[in-house]
Amino acid sequence: MRHILCAVLLLIGGIFPAQAENKFVYLTSLSWPPYSDPQMAEQGASVAVAKAAFSAMGYTLVVEFYPWSRAVHLAKDESSKYAGYFPEYYSEDIAAEFIFSDSMGSGPLGFVQPAGKPVAWSSLDDLKKYQVGVVKDYVNTADFDAMVAAGQLKVSEVISDKSNIQKAAFSRIDLAVIDKNVLEYSVKTDPDLIKLKDKISFNDKLLEDKKLFICFKKNQQAIADIFNEGLKKIDAAKIQADYLAGLK
Repeated sequence: MRHILCAVLLLIGGIFPAQAENKFVYLTSLSWPPYSDPQMAEQGASVAVAKAAFSAMGYTLVVEFYPWSRAVHLAKDESSKYAGYFPEYYSEDIAAEFIFSDSMGSGPLGFVQPAGKPVAWSSLDDLKKYQVGVVKDYVNTADFDAMVAAGQLKVSEVISDKSNIQKAAFSRIDLAVIDKNVLEYSVKTDPDLIKLKDKISFNDKLLEDKKLFICFKKNQQAIADIFNEGLKKIDAAKIQADYLAGLK
């Protein structure tokens, strides 16, 4: 009798594999509040959107946090459990190695600058005479990054947005590329930056309103499709907007 029961259970498991399988998706990310951070509610605005999209499709998203370069490296590693990483800006170079999801949100990318020393510019050529801070391995805009690669812009590379905010506050650089929401949240919550709030400002002109994506491994097309279908079932823009509004 016991053998018959075991056989029946195995048959049921074979007929209904989706019910027998825990549907978890693992992604890497970085501490980039308010979009992603392990200490924030829902682990940040972008994570909240990603979790909602996967949940709409019956999947549970698990996000594990690393320094940015390592987060990308682990997501690229074919032997890792991770299906991809996020949030990321679109780049043709990255698209050659990863599958970009549909857009899951956006953020205003511009410059932090020393207070009282605003930089007026209308094209990237106007920035050639300035020292501009960037974060190592971050994608900025296609035109900006192309000029940096060609040596047409003077850039100073650091490992975090925080370092660039500090450098701008003490006029060690003229500008630094940063998302406006990241800047505003950082100077309100980081003890090291709160005291610098009056020493910096956000430049009036945006580089670009950047769309945000998940980058999936090339062999994770099925999971990318599931996520994209989940995005259609939720209001990603509202989830992000409501999340950010709740921080103010």
